[in-house]
Amino acid sequence: MNLASVRHDFETISKWVAPGSKVLDLGCGDGALLSYLAKNRAIRGYGVEIDDSNILACVKNKVNVIQSDLESGLSGFESSSFDYVILSQTLQAMKNTESIVQEMLRVGREVIVTFPNFGYWQNRLQILRGKMPVSSNLPFQWYDSPNIRLCTNKDFEDFCALHGVNILERIVINNGGVVSFLPNLFGTLAVFRFTKGG
Repeated sequence: MNLASVRHDFETISKWVAPGSKVLDLGCGDGALLSYLAKNRAIRGYGVEIDDSNILACVKNKVNVIQSDLESGLSGFESSSFDYVILSQTLQAMKNTESIVQEMLRVGREVIVTFPNFGYWQNRLQILRGKMPVSSNLPFQWYDSPNIRLCTNKDFEDFCALHGVNILERIVINNGGVVSFLPNLFGTLAVFRFTKGG
């Protein structure tokens, strides 16, 4: 795998995934995250992807992949069949957010979700200037963006509280560094690890 393709959230995710565990990566793209986890954590990984070119890339990268539309759910997977279910920078493109989070919690012992933080100060500044934000984490124009569910770190925390989700850890990143001071303002990427509420 090309190290240039490793995203800033991969290292955080890797620290949270126990060695040798069974991982399901939803919207796995070209399989880069699963390849990274296989190399660094010796996981047994499976991906779900809909795009034909990404399916071919997964096969070339020797990643186990199933072609499926996440919007139709995860009925093909048994409950608690994975140690971790990951949705990395795909949440914002999902139409049925509540359903997919509930399905992930059903299928996995723990869930890891990453998404661009819409509350980042530069995004707020662009909105104050009357424009939809465009940045390295949100690289699309409003008219061609796959992102339909943009949220802030605080929005996701509120979502978890409303749905009885137990947040185990939250890391907010900016250019690979962890943001601890006002993360909803200064962080560009949020990484959450959570389970079903007790």
